[in-house]
Amino acid sequence: MWERSLPQALASISSQSGPAPRTVVENGAESASVAGIDDVAQAAGVSTATVSRALRGLPNVSEATRLRVLAEAARLGYVPSPSAASLATGRTRTIGLLTPWVNRWFFSNVIEGAERTLRGLGYDVLLYTFEVKQSATRRRVDPNVLRHRVDGTLVVGLPLDDDEVRSLVDLGRPLAFVGSGPADQVTARLDDVSTGREATRHLLDLGHRCVGHVTGVPDLVSSWSPPAERSHGYTLELADAGIEPDPELVVNGDFDVQGGRESTLGLLRRRPDVTAVFAASDEMAMGAMLAARDLGLDVPGDLSVIGVDGHDLAELVGLTTMAQDAYQQGADASLLLMEMISGAPVPASLTYPTELVDRGSTAPPRAPEAA
Repeated sequence: MWERSLPQALASISSQSGPAPRTVVENGAESASVAGIDDVAQAAGVSTATVSRALRGLPNVSEATRLRVLAEAARLGYVPSPSAASLATGRTRTIGLLTPWVNRWFFSNVIEGAERTLRGLGYDVLLYTFEVKQSATRRRVDPNVLRHRVDGTLVVGLPLDDDEVRSLVDLGRPLAFVGSGPADQVTARLDDVSTGREATRHLLDLGHRCVGHVTGVPDLVSSWSPPAERSHGYTLELADAGIEPDPELVVNGDFDVQGGRESTLGLLRRRPDVTAVFAASDEMAMGAMLAARDLGLDVPGDLSVIGVDGHDLAELVGLTTMAQDAYQQGADASLLLMEMISGAPVPASLTYPTELVDRGSTAPPRAPEAA
């Protein structure tokens, strides 16, 4: 009812006197400042507590008073402080998101899925990035930067040690991991062991027996990270096929194109008998394809290559991949976090399969030439 009455209330007070907006001096010039709650209270002839209750729609405020407060707030351009609202409700309506990168395919898609979902639910995202390159000293997660600022935290593909995980748990705020995470925490992630097995099995089924593997650099890998589990799947599948895993065939590619290129070049120069490569990401797989080109090798004639992700460029370069829906993982993890914030029981983690998409970068190994 008051919504229909508000224009009339505004009109009725338009000619009434009231306090002018306060001014502040900036660089010697006066400029209008944002009206405060005291200004609204003075103009409406009520206490600041009544203004707060009226604007928040709480009971024990008469309809006439509520309309008067709303009208004065609109006339003065008063906008309630988010920090004050958080004090009143105990909620910040902000989610902390911790991630190593924002510009790589998986991370950008997860972040987009999370941000759009959270924004649709009226939440903001507070983004923190952490350097995890092998050559850099990683800034450790400090839970104090999140305390009193967020209602929950999403950790996207960031390798954390046990102490860092414990410090986030000790914040007492809902916590969820995307892409990787400890077994005792809520996660939305791939079945990475099965993904590694299926990718390797695809190459073995084509007839390859000397299969190289491009994974992440050692100090990026925790026991529950995707590269560690995809590598485990690779090893298990080789063993099931009766092939002794060879550590010399596993190289570290830093999860980017250049790293995949350089590591595959080293592998192929050292082991020219390699006929196929399983890369733990599409970007490293694209680097492996560039390495083959650098050495004058044909893909897939001389070297088969398979990756993981479903990168937007995979179709363009004809890369066979184990495709995943990273956007959906970000969206779903956000909804899990919302369940926990609402007080619902801690939800079960989500595990996603991947889909083999054959685009022609894998084929049976070339038959050896007759002597």
